Amino acid sequence: MDSDIRSANKQTRAAQKKSNQEVFRTPEEVAAEQDFAGPTGPSELPHLEKPQPPKTSWRQRLALHWPPGKKEWITAAVVVLLVTSGVGLALTHHTSHPLAKAQPTKKAVKKASKQPSTVASTLSGLPVDPSVNQRPVTGVMIENSTDARPQAGLSQASVVFEAIAEGGITRFLALYQDTAPDNIGPVRSVRPYYELWDLGFDAGLAHVGGSPEALADIKAWNVRDLDQFYNAGAYHRITSRAAPHNVYTSIAALNQLEAGKGYTSSKFTGFPRKTDAPSKAPNAKSIDLTLSGPLYNVHYDYVASSNSYARSEAGAPHIDANTNAQISPKVVVALVMPYSLEADGYHSDYSTIGSGPAYFFQDGNVTTGQWAKSSGYSQFTFTDGSGKPVKLNPGQTWLTAVSGTNRVNYTP
Repeated sequence: MDSDIRSANKQTRAAQKKSNQEVFRTPEEVAAEQDFAGPTGPSELPHLEKPQPPKTSWRQRLALHWPPGKKEWITAAVVVLLVTSGVGLALTHHTSHPLAKAQPTKKAVKKASKQPSTVASTLSGLPVDPSVNQRPVTGVMIENSTDARPQAGLSQASVVFEAIAEGGITRFLALYQDTAPDNIGPVRSVRPYYELWDLGFDAGLAHVGGSPEALADIKAWNVRDLDQFYNAGAYHRITSRAAPHNVYTSIAALNQLEAGKGYTSSKFTGFPRKTDAPSKAPNAKSIDLTLSGPLYNVHYDYVASSNSYARSEAGAPHIDANTNAQISPKVVVALVMPYSLEADGYHSDYSTIGSGPAYFFQDGNVTTGQWAKSSGYSQFTFTDGSGKPVKLNPGQTWLTAVSGTNRVNYTP
């Protein structure tokens, strides 16, 4: 049995040796075969072709010839050298470190431009949401008789005009866009010069009737009329005051009335604005404006901490009923205008188309210059003594019409 196994193994090794010898041929054997094939090549002698060995990898061939001879050693060394050189070259070409990961290509991302969250209010100059400037400006005639005090909503207006209405009693045109107080009043009648100021802001005008001339001018000038006589639903009367000092309204009610009339926005030029710049040496800390008499003359005290002017009249702080705080505009302007009476000899009138002297109080200082208004639909322009535009601080601007320069007094 053992002899049979040894004989079979011997035959197997002889066959394997013969097969290996057929697979691996020396260059001399290959050359001899080519010489034997002759000039016509082996295709003309198919019976002499040798079978082609199966394709094997260099690792398989190395295993078949182990232990290798001298030629096999050389062939194996060359193959290993080529393979390792190729791997090293590939690693060196693609990355400086064999474990480094390929970095993805970053695509340029175009950042969307951010829309400003706030813009300067056209009316007040204060920062507001951009939508605020798309609202209509609304003017309200507010009474200032002693029975009307304290008024509601004056401190919340962005611009306030002050002038004599009749018999020495002053009245206010308060303009709103940035704010929307729900209690404004008492609302009273209108005069022509208030209408001309209102037109410069393309504003609606809330009032309760008016002088004969003013009512005629509303139609002639196409004023955005919100007269309580014809739009009672936008107004209400309070019970704590007697008529005619008891008519009140709100911006919400007036805006609804304006929308129904198509007054949904206002196109106008606002006052030029600048940043606050409180003076280190104020030259106008106390201001007195003489209008008609002790009950209606105005006094202001400059408040450095807020860079504003605390307003008083009739010798007492002027209080807003909505806030219970003293009215304190950021800018006070005195407009010197010729004063007269209407044809009825009772209702007041001012020559507000043209130009005249002006005093601009802000930052604790006073700047003297000129006001100008070329038409009812145009806006006021303000210039200093050298003709340069006067820019105003953002915030409430209070403009008072006086009949002469001698009615404007101030002290450091």
